[in-house]
Amino acid sequence: MSLRPTLFLVAGAALVAGIGYVAGQSYGAGFLASKSSEVEAAIASADGGTVTARLINPLGSPTRHPVLENAGSLSEAKRARVAEAVAAVPGIGGVSWADGSATAQAGTLQYTPLHCQEDVEGLLRSRSIRFEEGSAALDPASRVLLDEVADALRPCLGSIIAITGHTDNTGPEPGNLALSQERARTVREGLVVRGIPRDGLRARGIGSQEPVEGLAPGDPANRRIEFSVIATEPLVPTPVDTPGAR
Repeated sequence: MSLRPTLFLVAGAALVAGIGYVAGQSYGAGFLASKSSEVEAAIASADGGTVTARLINPLGSPTRHPVLENAGSLSEAKRARVAEAVAAVPGIGGVSWADGSATAQAGTLQYTPLHCQEDVEGLLRSRSIRFEEGSAALDPASRVLLDEVADALRPCLGSIIAITGHTDNTGPEPGNLALSQERARTVREGLVVRGIPRDGLRARGIGSQEPVEGLAPGDPANRRIEFSVIATEPLVPTPVDTPGAR
């Protein structure tokens, strides 16, 4: 059997991958050029003061999920308005704050833990959501686990679901913080794809600040995602939500 057809196939696949990479980089640069000014204008329209938006992920690639920084002493209500203005920019989504605060939650709500948190913790007791090393990309087994997490969260739709990313203390903390934030956002976007409404999800990363009790800060088991499911106001069905008689 001749190896020539196989070699042609491999070379063709490599060429396609290379073209895709170059096109992706070109698109990313164009995206940043077109969206940066729109995002800045949105921040200004919400009277965001010194707030800036980072449109580059920890791996150096352009992202449509901006991280807002330099909030200073802005109130929670003002932060919410700024985040909502940025999220309204076409092509932008999944806005979060660098310090991990909620993107669109203001006021003083009373929170009550819900049973879904126990269900999720049960799933994660013997397994964990894992990522490729130094990356925010989920490994294949974790995609299956995320399917199960979404199913466990579904009975509590209408609640606030907080997603917190953690790392060990390997490497500089600014990089750990950025990576944990990006991983939390990856999980959030994975839940959205699986039917969990985005407006109830809050993603934040805290780097290596809170290692698992009893573990050394450098233990790899500190690289984890935690969920908190908290009740707010119950959803009230509307005529649009409730099917009419047939």
